[in-house]
Amino acid sequence: MALKRMVMELGMGTDLQGEDYTKAACRAVHNALRQNSLSVYDAFGVSRDEMVVEIIIGVAKPDAVDTDAVSKMLPYGSRSVRVEAGGMDTPKEGGGGTTIMANAAIIVYLDLPEGKNWGAAA
Repeated sequence: MALKRMVMELGMGTDLQGEDYTKAACRAVHNALRQNSLSVYDAFGVSRDEMVVEIIIGVAKPDAVDTDAVSKMLPYGSRSVRVEAGGMDTPKEGGGGTTIMANAAIIVYLDLPEGKNWGAAA
């Protein structure tokens, strides 16, 4: 069996008031998740709990993100979270704080039998 990349979904989230990087990251994951309805696992005869899901978050302050909270955004599958420098911090007018923007990439892998050409037309 080999992990095969099946799906990538992108999302963006913000925290307008609280300057909370975890909240912005969770909103980015929520945004990405709500743009799809995955049935790919079903098409290959595997359980949705067997999906391997990688979450990549981009924010200006990666160390400020609680990766456990981000991981809990996923309803099923085994998950990993990686946080990198990215996103955007935008200062508010008059020194009134910062608006936080986070980006998320969610990549879904399935463990499929090797040797079969899954990409070929039937």
